[in-house]
Amino acid sequence: MKRDRDEAEEEGNEERNKRKMEIVWQTPAHPAQKQDYVFHNGKRHVRPYYFEFVSHVNKRWEGKTIVDLFAQEFRGRSRDYYVSAVKCGRIQVDGENIPVSYVVKRCQKISHFLHRHEPPVMAWDVEVLQNEPDVLTVCKPASVPVHPCGQYRKNTVLGILQAEYGLAPLYPIHRLDRLVSGLLIMAKNPAKADIFRQHIEAGLVQKQYVAKVVGVFPDAEVGISNGDTTLKGKAACTKFTRISTNGIHSIVLCEPVTGRTHQIRVHLQCTGHPIANDMLYLSDDVVNRSTLGTTADRAAALSGGSPETSCESHKEEYKYCSEDFSIDPMCTHCPNLAPNGYDGHEEGLWLHCVRYTGPEWVYECPYPDWASLT
Repeated sequence: MKRDRDEAEEEGNEERNKRKMEIVWQTPAHPAQKQDYVFHNGKRHVRPYYFEFVSHVNKRWEGKTIVDLFAQEFRGRSRDYYVSAVKCGRIQVDGENIPVSYVVKRCQKISHFLHRHEPPVMAWDVEVLQNEPDVLTVCKPASVPVHPCGQYRKNTVLGILQAEYGLAPLYPIHRLDRLVSGLLIMAKNPAKADIFRQHIEAGLVQKQYVAKVVGVFPDAEVGISNGDTTLKGKAACTKFTRISTNGIHSIVLCEPVTGRTHQIRVHLQCTGHPIANDMLYLSDDVVNRSTLGTTADRAAALSGGSPETSCESHKEEYKYCSEDFSIDPMCTHCPNLAPNGYDGHEEGLWLHCVRYTGPEWVYECPYPDWASLT
């Protein structure tokens, strides 16, 4: 019996060592692939993967111990985790293992090897609209960021297009916030991207969005600029024209003349007709979305709308399956598929980009379902 237990233990150690050897540390150079995604409960998840985060010691970090640096600058994990990560080589300096008492020096390369869990996005397709020799246009779904940022790398428009269509590299020529949907134009080479950039900087590009707002929007064209709001800094001006109304909501054409972040959302609030599921701007007091405990869908309910842009069965939690991914013993997110802190809600704003027009070119995107008030 003892020999059987010893043999079983040896086999277990061999299997653990084998799994350890199979770890592939990904970098931003690794492309997203179809098999990287798991679809559950109406959402697109990314299979957790091993990733090397790289940073360099700046003036503020210089002179700190490696553990103090991480505990003070990256507070998403405990100090005990960082001690363990240094001891087992998950945190390295200039490619070398170091002791927990190691003091970092200016410009040194710090690598943090993590089992990376990305937040899920809604499982809507990234629909290709036009595929030209130098230009690709798509209909970006709400909840999906355009390019890698924050916790998102593969769950992005660029990642999904590369994984599902083999389309890369791509150069987005304008921005769309994560919660906004609609037309996204991308150049296929830097030269074409530079032409678009010149058109935009010269003020030769016209943009059009549609929004679903609270109440009966005025029938006449409305223009709002920074002088009409509490916004300061960069000039911003937007023209609004009502398309339709049902007495509860209105569909409004929005044309930013000059642009800045959240411009349309702020200016619609100033008209007294904010986007009907935009909790950030539904009240006069602009507060942080994360502190409200209310998603865009619940905001829609408050404004008389319906949660038609979210998965109604979001309460069904993910149950770990070994076929989806292997648990990493050092990971603070496992066995969950989503990262810690993810609240299970995904939503999209009722704001959609429909048209970009420039010198001798026009690109369009179909209207979303919510733009019909029948």
